[in-house]
Amino acid sequence: MASFLKLTKSAAKLTKNGALTQLNKNLRGAATAAKTQEVLLNVPPTQVTCLDNGIRVATEDWGSPTATVGIWIDAGSRYENTKNNGVAHFMEHMAFKGTGKRSQSQLEIEIEDMGAQLNAYTSREQTVYYSKCLAKDVPKALEILSDIVQCAKLGEQEIERERGVILREMQEVESNLQEVVFDHLHSVAYQGTPLANTILGPTANIRSINSGDLRQYLDNHYKASRIVIAGAGGVKHNELVNMVKENFGKINNEYKGEVPCLTPCRFTGSEVRVRDDSLPLAHIALAVEGAGWTDPDTLTLMVASTLLGAWDRSQASGKQNATNLARASAEGDLCHSFQSFNTCYKDTGLWGIYFVSDPLKIEDMVFHVQEELMRLCTSLTDGEVERAKALLTANTLLQLDTTTAVCEDIGRQILCYGRRIPPHELTHRIESVTAKNVRDVCYKYIYDRCPAVAAVGPVEQLPDYNRIRSAMYWLRL
Repeated sequence: MASFLKLTKSAAKLTKNGALTQLNKNLRGAATAAKTQEVLLNVPPTQVTCLDNGIRVATEDWGSPTATVGIWIDAGSRYENTKNNGVAHFMEHMAFKGTGKRSQSQLEIEIEDMGAQLNAYTSREQTVYYSKCLAKDVPKALEILSDIVQCAKLGEQEIERERGVILREMQEVESNLQEVVFDHLHSVAYQGTPLANTILGPTANIRSINSGDLRQYLDNHYKASRIVIAGAGGVKHNELVNMVKENFGKINNEYKGEVPCLTPCRFTGSEVRVRDDSLPLAHIALAVEGAGWTDPDTLTLMVASTLLGAWDRSQASGKQNATNLARASAEGDLCHSFQSFNTCYKDTGLWGIYFVSDPLKIEDMVFHVQEELMRLCTSLTDGEVERAKALLTANTLLQLDTTTAVCEDIGRQILCYGRRIPPHELTHRIESVTAKNVRDVCYKYIYDRCPAVAAVGPVEQLPDYNRIRSAMYWLRL
């Protein structure tokens, strides 16, 4: 700002010399730089340190009284095979059942005494353990996370008890038809590859997994180079780095067995239909192969997914909705709900739409979906893209309003990209997308491509796969 004031004071002299035009340019440049610096100063930087053993520590210090710290591990069902599918999720459950120094009840009491929360989840590519706590309790929370990840007891009684819990969880998932459809979608889209595996694994595997399988999985996957420890909120970077050195310094990169590697997963255009006329509604997903996290087309596909949008009957403004598909769904009563999705993995992805429809409306809904897909490839307008970019930007930033969301964003991005993409850079990238970009990228990924289709319920009226495939392009005279 000092340089800005100096430029202002010199205005009179430069005016006499006929240099006012150049001064105005300099003033505008200084003001813009000052404004940019002010904006950047209001955004805490993401600091990253790589320890000697390969563990990466990343933090974003807000100075808030609360914090989230977590462990992101590059391990999930994608790194399993048919024999041990489900072991990553099983290990996530076992981490909370006691360690060498804490029983399960002691672990629960310690967390409750801090007023903290301890949680975990497993995806196809990552396993995550994290804790939400007060900023002053970060050292204790990190020590507990270190204990449950490195020193899980894996006793036979605990394994048997958790086996029953996971089998019940599988029954709950099977009652969620959306989850069922997406598992089927992966099974046909990536058939014969690890991405076809479900996260929970088959029942036979869950019944047979033992402590040896879990220990072998830990030894082969929980390695320093595959781990990111992230913190957001009231977290001091240097302090967290020292805590990680103290608690995770013994983790190495020595593999006793085969070194896990990322197996390329080919996409196959195909379909699966699970017809069940006892169900009242049909649940259907249609997808093409999308882009991976690091692909430059990913953000453009996100804009395209936003253009398709989402809708359900509870929205009273369906007929005035900005998206064509929502208006058509509301006016023609084509479905109960639909939502677009863009599921990304490291080197591939699934881009498409999922909808729930009455049995007699399936064919009409599929027709309108494919008409909209072709329109994205050929005749998209600038106004639609501007609206979609604004909506995507707002949704992206609104999702980063808690320490847990930011911590998750940091951990996932460092595993996927090797760095954290700051919000202002992400926003700039979204703003740079044009209607031509969207048309070109959609033409590349959607036009004349073989889709993957998964359908569950009364799906007799779903068009034959060859008809669906033939509607993935327009004949032109």
